[in-house]
Amino acid sequence: MNRQSKPSSEEAQRLQQLGMAVIRNEAAAVEALLGRVNEEFARACYFLLHCEGRIVVIGMGKSGHIGGKIAATLASTGSPAFFVHPGEASHGDLGMIISKDVVLALSNSGETREILTILPLIKRLNVPLIALTGNPSSNLARESDVHIDVSVEQEACPLNLAPTSSTTAALAMGDAMAIALLESRGFTEQDFARSHPGGTLGRRLLLHLGDIMHRDGDIPMVREEASLRDALMEMTRKGLGMTTVVDAAGRLIGVYTDGDLRRTLDRGLNIHACQVHEVMTRNCVTARAELLAAEGLQLMDAHKISALPIIDHEQRLVGAVNMHDLLRAGVV
Repeated sequence: MNRQSKPSSEEAQRLQQLGMAVIRNEAAAVEALLGRVNEEFARACYFLLHCEGRIVVIGMGKSGHIGGKIAATLASTGSPAFFVHPGEASHGDLGMIISKDVVLALSNSGETREILTILPLIKRLNVPLIALTGNPSSNLARESDVHIDVSVEQEACPLNLAPTSSTTAALAMGDAMAIALLESRGFTEQDFARSHPGGTLGRRLLLHLGDIMHRDGDIPMVREEASLRDALMEMTRKGLGMTTVVDAAGRLIGVYTDGDLRRTLDRGLNIHACQVHEVMTRNCVTARAELLAAEGLQLMDAHKISALPIIDHEQRLVGAVNMHDLLRAGVV
């Protein structure tokens, strides 16, 4: 196949029209759900909100894939949930469901054999059963405690066979329930970050400067009586674009940065003759190790600096960070 080839203008237009037709069809299917966010929807959310165990989501085929995503969304927004394959459930996995759980079943037809097989066992556990189906007259709909109609007029597939609009509608309804529960629980950004520690938001809300700062021998540091030459050598060795300046007790008294070097040269000072305390920046911007890294970034932006000394409550130097550290940590 020639990788440089492209469709003719006629073919490109036809493909675009087909794609837009699918989007319009699925958008209409989602729009139709607004009238079904009703008392049954509220009852379903009530069961889920007051679940003392976990929300167990089941579904086969494409409905199973949608169910897995709904379970993941619920779990990440404060409603403990997991997905169980109904085929595996009848071969031992049903033991994962306990009496304090709530079952959320997805089936477009409402007649999925694997789900109907385990239905008596679910009823025996006396757990609330919420069903999302495209057939209100189905066995699953009739046997459920709450039924939510997610039927669509037609699939986006021109053959009206491949699950497309129906799975989109089920997914949208699942999202609607998850976010309604999130709001009802008072779920916060911090709560979300705790369940997403590896994500960008998690890093922004959970990572502290103390988690990423340079420590001990990696901190660029010289004594106040050090020569400017020694300070420049320390800056070069540590690679943070600055060196801190401390007194005999290890308390921070200033910094010497790349900007200070330019100002020193502009003044025509002899860098071999003067000491660092003569040209350093006093009253420099500092932070504590317990400050959120995202707040450290805001502090650096506000003062237009690229490195930040970290001190303790007695002004002793305990670390240093620069913009590259924040970039590596995914905070920027």
